[in-house]
Amino acid sequence: MIEPTVLARIFRGVAIAEACSWTGLLIGMVFKYLVVFDDIGVKVFGPIHGALFVAYVIVTLLTARTFRWDLRTTVVGLLASIPPLVTIWFERRVARRGQLDPVAAA
Repeated sequence: MIEPTVLARIFRGVAIAEACSWTGLLIGMVFKYLVVFDDIGVKVFGPIHGALFVAYVIVTLLTARTFRWDLRTTVVGLLASIPPLVTIWFERRVARRGQLDPVAAA
């Protein structure tokens, strides 16, 4: 089992990375459809975002179990992966509320 302090850091890192990959994918789509009509940005950021999306879902479920989040918090965390950049908002929200506190996981 992963130590709660380490898991909280992993969760934060994956949440930020997922949001950044969303941003990269959106920029790639703008270039593909509006600027140069070349899909290289989508080809690069699409798989990266897909992998980070899956990683975020898995890490969110592990974090929810370890830190004993209620069902509502867990569902909001999972839904946060769908709109762009919302994973950062969610990570900050649970951190601010003490829901990533290693003492709470013990």
